[in-house]
Amino acid sequence: MREIAIKVLIYAVSIVAVAYILPGITVVQDDIISVLIVGLVIGIVDTFIKPIVKFLSCPLMLLTFGLFAFVINGLMLQIADWLLGNTLNIDNFLWAMLGGFIMAIISAILERVFLSGSTKSKKRR
Repeated sequence: MREIAIKVLIYAVSIVAVAYILPGITVVQDDIISVLIVGLVIGIVDTFIKPIVKFLSCPLMLLTFGLFAFVINGLMLQIADWLLGNTLNIDNFLWAMLGGFIMAIISAILERVFLSGSTKSKKRR
């Protein structure tokens, strides 16, 4: 349960950072509740929809040497934008792909910092 809460916080921080960096992505309401809801929806999309899309697009991933993952990350942000309605706005798919790329980097760094200690203690047991 703790790891899920940390991942939601990581997604919330990363989407705020992406919205700050890129002019084509905006979080309309800047309050903490809206940002946490955006992080939760992105986490749900990445947990349940992304693995299915990756599995179905495996031939394209192999054909493009993994570069199709940028398209999948952008598509996941577009789906989150569609689910959130007016809370998250992404201007077009190119902004979504660039935002997905930057968000993946930020999330990977934050997960490495905040979640690496909990996985090491589980491996020792």
